[in-house]
Amino acid sequence: MEKLVNIGQSIQIKGELTGNEDLAIEGKVDGKILLKDHNLTVGANARITADIHAKNVTVIGEVVGNITADDRVEVAETGSMKGDIMSPRVVLADGARFKGSIDMEIKPRAVSSGLGAPLPAEPVRAVVSAKGVVES
Repeated sequence: MEKLVNIGQSIQIKGELTGNEDLAIEGKVDGKILLKDHNLTVGANARITADIHAKNVTVIGEVVGNITADDRVEVAETGSMKGDIMSPRVVLADGARFKGSIDMEIKPRAVSSGLGAPLPAEPVRAVVSAKGVVES
């Protein structure tokens, strides 16, 4: 069973936050968040000013900064995101606030076609509505 660490509403962190566990933040973080192979939940009371890299990121509160997720980013209907998102799957819920760009390109792996050139990235398919990317 994965362990979930909570950072409470009254906690403020400045600097680099790294870990090998899933993390839920309700407080304030200013800096950088690195959770390789783990999930980050930005809670309803959280105010994050940081670049984030995690496996999955769910934004229920507020994020100012860029998000890189290896699997998925979701901005909930109460979420606010200002910055760029790079992830193969992105969900913007109806009512979510977002300002920035979304890059859903899957980067090519170091697999060779036998001709010395890497295989091309697999195409990304997404359903797009007037409110943003709904689901990939």
